[in-house]
Amino acid sequence: MTELDPTFLRTKHSQGDEYDAYLAKDPSRIESWRDVEKRLEISESQQNVLDGFTRSMKVLCLSGTWCGDCVVQGPMIERLASACDRIDLRWLDRDEHDDLADQVKINAGLRVPTVVFCSEDFELVGYYGDRTLTRYRAMAAKQLGAACPLPGAHVPEDELNATMQDWLDEFERVQLLLRLSPRLRQKHGD
Repeated sequence: MTELDPTFLRTKHSQGDEYDAYLAKDPSRIESWRDVEKRLEISESQQNVLDGFTRSMKVLCLSGTWCGDCVVQGPMIERLASACDRIDLRWLDRDEHDDLADQVKINAGLRVPTVVFCSEDFELVGYYGDRTLTRYRAMAAKQLGAACPLPGAHVPEDELNATMQDWLDEFERVQLLLRLSPRLRQKHGD
């Protein structure tokens, strides 16, 4: 098994796609993703958080265009990344990049979306997924039996907004970890 070292993560990042190129690989699924995109807005306070980022972060999103959770959360992840020039996000199909997916299993499972956060020099910071707390709370409240909702299933606005905030909170947590890192503070003289 390959270790999640900077060389491996840099290679995976270089193999990743920009968002539109990633979606274009499966044209039959694009409409579901675009429908969610249309419902997303970044608030002024959320944009202020993103504008305060000072450290660059390299980010990978293991995903599947076929996955209902990816259809809902993927556009959120992209919207946040595209609103901040400090976030360099690449998309990888989980099944095509099983060497990475195998190393970022959650509860011994291949989950999507799984976001891998790295520093500017591809040191691993952590990974997060497959659903945010808001998504799990909603599933528990609805007592869903399926492991993954179908693409296109309606998501209430309050859940959509709270899930987007969950993702922003995770990006901010990583940014603060990078900003307070003694290694990076020494490197940048701050």
